[in-house]
Parts: sequence; structure tokens; C-alpha cells
Amino acid sequence: MAGIKYYVGLVGGAVVFLAISFFTHLDPGYPEVSFTLAVAMLMAIWWITEVVPLAVTSLIPVVLFPVFGIMDGRDVSATYFNHVIFLFIGGFIVALAMQKWNLHKRIALKILMITGVSPGRILLGFMLSTSFLSMWISNTATTMMMVPILLSIIHKLEEILGKKEIKRYSIGLLLGVAYSASIGGIATLVGTPPNLSFARIFQIMFPLAPEISFASWFVFAFPISVIFFTVVWVYLYLIFKPKHSNWKTKQLGNFRQQYSDLGKFTYEEKSVLIVFVSLALLWLTRSTIQLGSITIPGWSSLFPKPGYFNDGTVAILSSLALFIIPAKGNNKEKLMDWDTAKKIPWNIVLLFGGGFALASGFKASGLSIWFGTQLNFVGTYHPLLIIMIICLLMTFLTELTSNTATTEMLLPILAGLSVSVEINPLLFMLPATLSGSMAFMLPVATPPNAIVFGSGRLRIADMARNGLVLNLLGVIIISLFTWFVGTWVFGIDINNFPAWAVISK
Repeated sequence: MAGIKYYVGLVGGAVVFLAISFFTHLDPGYPEVSFTLAVAMLMAIWWITEVVPLAVTSLIPVVLFPVFGIMDGRDVSATYFNHVIFLFIGGFIVALAMQKWNLHKRIALKILMITGVSPGRILLGFMLSTSFLSMWISNTATTMMMVPILLSIIHKLEEILGKKEIKRYSIGLLLGVAYSASIGGIATLVGTPPNLSFARIFQIMFPLAPEISFASWFVFAFPISVIFFTVVWVYLYLIFKPKHSNWKTKQLGNFRQQYSDLGKFTYEEKSVLIVFVSLALLWLTRSTIQLGSITIPGWSSLFPKPGYFNDGTVAILSSLALFIIPAKGNNKEKLMDWDTAKKIPWNIVLLFGGGFALASGFKASGLSIWFGTQLNFVGTYHPLLIIMIICLLMTFLTELTSNTATTEMLLPILAGLSVSVEINPLLFMLPATLSGSMAFMLPVATPPNAIVFGSGRLRIADMARNGLVLNLLGVIIISLFTWFVGTWVFGIDINNFPAWAVISK
């Protein structure tokens, strides 16, 4: 089956690419529009079928954009490394330092100790730990760290209460970890790759638009994360709570014992924690936040040129500090070393770059505007209905494809659509980005889903049945929150098309 998929993707992608390149004329007189679509379709098919690694497919624009006269090779290459990439690299280095000194495990176990050991509290503790860590550490790494802790607790529960009594509840715990990793990831710009893709693609498509800073994203997305987290916790508890009340809490001291096994809070853990908290505070307070009539000035305004600072600057500052601050001992070790830093997922960096290059090609060739013109009829629908359709499309597309690749393919199209129907682009692009992380039905949808499925304690039916309900709830929550709250956070006037988007048009 894998062999068939490989050849279908390889040959099918090439055929579609050649057919569009030489037999399609989307905009007579502007062949680069058709060429850009051809490259985009080739990348989409190869991303979906993974005939070559995702990162390799992401390099296609470096070759084909200059060949077809879409973009200068120097400009294409420049899109692969920018301040958003440095934001990702710096944030990931801090996350790796937390993992190196086991700070992430200490945080997780401390939260579990605080929440308690009743059925609802254990579920809350695991979900809260996973969600919080996923705001700062990759969803995959967080889930990989939480699942062994969870399985040890499940084994303990089975010893005390019996496998039959715990079987259904253990499914809820595993699903809770997987789902909360995705939910926590949407809260910050660095929490999950689609968020960073959005920040850069929005800037590429609308260079005169106000910056989407770490703080402004957090103010918008964190409440959605909290609301959806609460809904998912209540849902999973009601569906999977144990039927009987013989819950022997006194015998469940496992969290405290595991925390005790970590030993005393070390100098290295304290130092990394200080750097981590400082990074979060600097991100949140860098730029001026405008909430309606309320203005909160950022620290960058203390400098002569506040616009020179960005979130990538802060991330690299913190990561540099980790390479400078010494660890205790005589081996001259620092809090971070390059052997650990080499674990940065450079394939994701290239995937980002490919999406940024594709977005630049969409804009430079005029393909995004062409798509917007073709979808002009959508302007007759109510904007809230359009938002809900976009959320549905993104949510179910990412059940089968890479959420980052899907986001990077569709955001430039949505940008063109918004310009065509003269609606603020944020109304379409924000919910699409969030929905790219809200896929809960299938193991292949997200790495956290795949990791918990790999425990062998879940059936696809368990995940699909409950995931479908949560997918639909996510569509409703994201759509309504964008419409009623997002418009206030970002100062979106439904009746006025912003000047920065008119200029881009």
C-alpha cells in the first residue's frame, strides 16, 4: 500500500504539475499565475503523500520559482530565514534546556500534586500539565514526556482497582493528554508551527498591516485555549469517569513519590526557570497592547527605535544567555550546549521556509488575488458563515495532512479571498490557523494523537467517535470567539476594509 501511495504521489504530482504548467492559462498575459499554481499543486501532492520528506518538498520553490520567472532566486532564498525562524529556534533552545535539566518533568508532577487524585482531578492534572507545557515546548515532546508518567499512573490504578474498572477511564486519560497538547499549543505563537506560519505569511501578504506580536496573539488565543480546554475536560470526564466510587485516594501517592525521586530543586533548574519566566514576560510586554480604548505600553518603547525589536530578538537573547550561564561543577558545562541544541528540528525550519516561499510566490505572481476573484461569490454570504466554513475545511483537512503544510497552502488563498470580498483578512486567517491544530479524530492527524495511539490502549473508533464531537465543538468555539472577541482584540471593523489591505490589493 505504501508503494502504491509513493508512485501515485510521485507520478500524480508530476502529471498535475506539467498539465497546469503547459495546458492551463488562468490569467492570459500573466503565465506566472499558472506556473505558481503548478508549483503549489506539486508541493501539496508531495506534502500529502510524503513521497519525499516534507522538508525536501519545501525546497522546491528555490529551484522552480526562478525557472518559471515567478521570483528572483535571491528573494526566494531570503524567505527561508527571517525573524520568525529565529523566534522558533530561540524558543526551542529554551525548551531543550528545560528538558535537559528535567525542569519540564518537575513542573508537570508539581501540577499533578496540586490538582489531587480523584478521577476528575487526575484527568485535570494531566491535561493541565500537558496544556501548559505545550504552550512553550513542542506538542510532540510534551506528549512524549507525559505518556510514560500517565502509563505508570494507569498501572498503579489497575493494581488498586482492577483493569476492568480502569479500562474506560484510561482511554479518557490518554485522549486528554493528546487533546490538551493541541489545545495548549494554540495559546502562544511558539506553541505550534501553524501559529508561526500565520504570523509570517500575514506579514508577507500585508506588509503594512500591524504586527502580530507574541502578546497580541496571546491575548486573542489564550482565552480560546482556556475555554476549549474546559469544555474538553468536562466532556472527557462525563464520558469516561469510573462507574463506581471506590476510589482509594490514600493509595495513590505516586505523583509525590515521582516528584521526590527528582531530588532537590537544583541550581540548574532554578536558572533555567528564571530564563524561561523572563523570556515569557519579555515576549508578553515587548510591544504596546491596544485593547479598545485601553493602551498598555511595551518595554520596547523605552528604546529610540522600538520597531527594531521583534519576538525573535527576545528569543535569541534568552537562548544566548543559556549558552553563557555556567552550570555547577568543574567541567565548565553551561546550561545549554551545542550537542543538545542540535536537536532543533531543522526539518520544521525548512517546512516553515517552504510555506513562506510559497506565500511570497502567491503574492508576487498574483495567484492569491486570482483565487480571491474566483471565490468572489462568497462575499454574498454572512462573514460568520464563511468563518465557520473555513474552520470546518481546515479542521477536517488536517485530519489527513500535515497541519503546518495545510495552513501554509491555504492562508495565501484566504488572504486573496479577503481582499476580493473586502473583509479584514484577519477574520479569515486567524480562525483558519487555529483550526489547523484542532484535529482530534485520527491517529495521523497530529503527533500527540499518534503517540497516545501507540500506547496500544486505544482503538481508532475511540478516537474518531469522541474526536468528531470535539472537532465540531472547536469549529463553533473558534468561529464565535473570532467574531465576537477577536474583532475587539484586533480592532476589526466589520464594515470597513482596512487601508493596509487596500494598499496590498
